[in-house]
Amino acid sequence: MHRVVALVRPVQSTFELGIAAEVFGTPRAGVPQHYVFDVCTETPGPVPTSAGYAMAVPHGLDALATADTVLIPGWAPLEAPLPDAVRRALLRAHARGARLVTICSGVFALARTGLLDGRSATTHWARAEQLRREFPQVRVEPDALYVDHGDVATSAGAGAGIDLCLHLVRTDHGAAHAALVARHMVMPPHRDGGQAQYAPPSSPADALDGLLEWAGARLGTPLSVAELAARLNVSPRTLARRFAEQLGTSPGAWLLARRVAEARTLLEETDLPVEAIAVRVGLASAVNLRRRFRALVGTTPGAYRRAFRRY
Repeated sequence: MHRVVALVRPVQSTFELGIAAEVFGTPRAGVPQHYVFDVCTETPGPVPTSAGYAMAVPHGLDALATADTVLIPGWAPLEAPLPDAVRRALLRAHARGARLVTICSGVFALARTGLLDGRSATTHWARAEQLRREFPQVRVEPDALYVDHGDVATSAGAGAGIDLCLHLVRTDHGAAHAALVARHMVMPPHRDGGQAQYAPPSSPADALDGLLEWAGARLGTPLSVAELAARLNVSPRTLARRFAEQLGTSPGAWLLARRVAEARTLLEETDLPVEAIAVRVGLASAVNLRRRFRALVGTTPGAYRRAFRRY
């Protein structure tokens, strides 16, 4: 039996821990049980939770010595240091071949071991920039639902922990078994796209002398970079430099992202057909909108509307 041990700390998120327990530790009639699940903490005893109650955790860090998978279900506050004893226990577990897995903010603890240096990882979209800033040696993938290197794996926001855990079941015991577990959880065994579709469209402050607001009001017209530059009475080269300095992107990439962001809003708030939305946001055709939408959001306009339509 594969032993999964969740490492918890005060104040522990009950949802992230519950995800791991649901996938790895819940017996189900008619479903072969391939895992045993346990919980440990640095100091055994009552551990307060985000739900307002304390849970009794009898096992200390010695439980990690026999774990096949060590799972860190969140780490709050994000700035909390990693105790030396915990760091040593995680590194020992990894060195003897245990798989280290994090859900959401748990990546901040794993990053402090150094095991993610030079490797890709993900976390909740709202924490990706903080992860990148605090650990510049980690290649942050802000759109990924999860990243699995075999020996270490990280997931995006809490719900993406389900995606990662089911992926690990699929890796360990095949797609059919993972689908069976997912069916009992009333979950899809796999979700298309990344987490960009769940992050709100960004609305950067207009630092370019009103240009962004002006362009945003004219998305239905065939705006070009030359027209944007002419609006500010600068050359396209100067405009590109100002965009790079102030927004970290190019004029063309910003304009495309702004068109797709507007399409997201229209998909959520209107009954307009995709073809009409494409024209309204300046992407000309449904085919072009679908291609650009999938490239930036990771899913199709139709799937996005079904998931996020505001009733």
